[in-house]
This record gives sequence, C-alpha cells and structure tokens, in this order.
Amino acid sequence: MEKLDLTRKHKAYFTAKTQPEIVYIEKASFIALRGKGDPSGEAFAKTIEAMYSTAYKIKFACKAEGNDFVVSKLEGQWWFDENQFSGQTMYSTSVEVPRSEWEYRLLIRMPDFVTAENMEAAKSIVANQKGIQKATEVEWYTLEEGKCVQMLHVGPFSTEPESLKVMSAFMDTHQFAKNGLHHEIYLSDFRKTAPEKLRTILREPVK
Repeated sequence: MEKLDLTRKHKAYFTAKTQPEIVYIEKASFIALRGKGDPSGEAFAKTIEAMYSTAYKIKFACKAEGNDFVVSKLEGQWWFDENQFSGQTMYSTSVEVPRSEWEYRLLIRMPDFVTAENMEAAKSIVANQKGIQKATEVEWYTLEEGKCVQMLHVGPFSTEPESLKVMSAFMDTHQFAKNGLHHEIYLSDFRKTAPEKLRTILREPVK
C-alpha cells in the first residue's frame, strides 16, 4: 500500500528559504484545536497530545480502508487581543505581548480523502477509549491564505524576533499590509530537537 506524504505532495507548502519571499498558499483542510497561554505550559502540551492522538486515529482508520498517509507537521496560528495591546508591530508583539496572552490554533493538515466525519469518529474514540477529553474540542478547519510573506527560521523560538524583524522590513519595503493570522509550521519536532537545530517556517498573509 502506497503511503501518502503531504510534505512531498505539497512540497512548496512545507518549504521556505532563509530570506523573506512572496508565496501563494492554496486552500487546505486541517484538524484544529484552539487554546490560550504560554506554549511551554502544561495546557499547551495537552493540546498537542489531543491533536496527535486524533490525527493518528484518523490515519489508522484510513489505512484500514486502503488510504494510508503520514501524519503531517504540526502548525500553529497565533494572535492576541489587539485592542488591549494596540500599536504593536509584527516584531514588537513577539517581545512585548506576554506569553500568557497569546491565543493559538494548532493545526495538522489532512489529505483530501479525509473528511470531517472521519475526524468526529476519531476524536470520539480518543476521548472515550484513551480518556483524552481534550480531543472532544478538536475541530475541522479550512484555510486559504493566498499571498503570504514567509521565511525559514533556524534556531530556538527565543530568537524568532530576529527573523520577524527581517520579515517586517521586507513587508514595509513592498508596502504589504497584514491580511491574516501569524502562521508557523514546525518542520522539527520541538519536543525532541535541540533548540539550535529547530527549523520553523514563519508565514504572514499579506495584501
């Protein structure tokens, strides 16, 4: 049985350069789970657990039907209350908005043959058989970002502001305005990879 690998099928989506570039991102479907707070905290870890548990349950169900696939990279959209923290730039938000105030939506991209019904069945099993109640909050999510500025950040999350500053300057030069939520794709498993070796795509929808 051939196993579908989305990182190969959609190579452009999962690839970025170490300098800012303009890309056009297609419509895609995901399982998603929202949360708020410090990503180094327990709540964030439980969100990841629920996401991966649901994704793998979907995978195994599809494999049994002859449609096997590799569970894709973890992704995340990040935002904050712009009324409370007004006047921030893309760069300044990363250093001035407290981590406890960040809201997020974790994402795992799904193949075209996976449906919302597959997700509902999987998350019910995860919650009832594995006792991971957080899985009941997993949602089906469709995203079409269109034109974006993106850049590959290599290194720890703590140095991301350096890359965001470069991206911000690039956007200013091209007179681009923000047109969506800050988006990150975690090419490395940050639970197992040394911080200096982390590879993260930083993506900003623009107009």
